[in-house]
Amino acid sequence: MKMVGACFAVLLTAIPAMAQQALPTEKVLPLALAQQIVAGAIEACKQQGYNVSASVVDRSGTPRAFGRADGAGPHTVNSAFRKAFTSASMRAPTAQFAAAIAKTPAIEGLRQMDDRILLLAGGLPIKAGNEVVGGIGVGGAPAGEKDEACAKAGLDKVSSQLH
Repeated sequence: MKMVGACFAVLLTAIPAMAQQALPTEKVLPLALAQQIVAGAIEACKQQGYNVSASVVDRSGTPRAFGRADGAGPHTVNSAFRKAFTSASMRAPTAQFAAAIAKTPAIEGLRQMDDRILLLAGGLPIKAGNEVVGGIGVGGAPAGEKDEACAKAGLDKVSSQLH
């Protein structure tokens, strides 16, 4: 009986310590904001004469919003998603990885980490403060730098709402 009492006493002292361990919290990218980012990116490219697709994913790479401009090629759909996935999962611009592989071919294996990875310019992480909450990818402009500029324009449209 003393053993049961001792175990119960230990358990009672452990419960408050366990209760003090708060669950982690993370910011979530709202659907409406994701849709605004996509629309802003597509519009920025349209103004330059490029028909593109834009995709926004959450931090885990799950699609949140997507758009394909009239006349955008069918290949742009997949490239936009994969760039968004890459930038969200790797927490960095996709152009950074493309440049790194060009300089250091030994890290080419990054491309095989996941079938959804695409290491071409045009993907940017979406940050709320210092926390990555998702990624945007744009595909279809004549160069990755142009895709990235449109992705940035989409982010700029909502920058005041990302905190």
